[in-house]
Amino acid sequence: MAQHEVNYASTGGLPVALTTVDKLLNWGRANSLWPMTYGLACCAIEMMATGASRFDFDRMGVIFRASPRQSDVLILAGTLSKKHAEFARRLYDQMPDPKWVISMGSCANTGGMFNTYATVQGVDRIVPVDIYLPGCAPRPETLQYAVMMLQKKINRQSGNMNKNTKQRFV
Repeated sequence: MAQHEVNYASTGGLPVALTTVDKLLNWGRANSLWPMTYGLACCAIEMMATGASRFDFDRMGVIFRASPRQSDVLILAGTLSKKHAEFARRLYDQMPDPKWVISMGSCANTGGMFNTYATVQGVDRIVPVDIYLPGCAPRPETLQYAVMMLQKKINRQSGNMNKNTKQRFV
């Protein structure tokens, strides 16, 4: 039987990488975001373009899902009406914890130019929002940048994410 002797002094010491469980969990969460396909208006076209071959969200570990039970990011893209707000909240509640929300576009952020009784004047009244994307409609590069900012935010969080860590809206 062959016996090999490894000289660790020549390689600078033991081949050991030290980290914490929090950093390892956050690294996994940040690099495998699965947003739910939830387009409400013209911003949804830009969101779909982000997943297409030119901008290619897949290389960032972002894969769009059609089920809230398989998603951890909700991208609200477009105008949210008050009739539809109940369903948006229901989808948010069905997502597993930890979960994050990106509000995409001026209409989702503030109601946009639709200052009417039928339009929600900001989706933060329905669900807690982590990232706001300004513009009408924001470019796919902006959504990519928002996802990169969300990844940085996730990496800064504590690894022990439970239901009490974020403010819950009812």
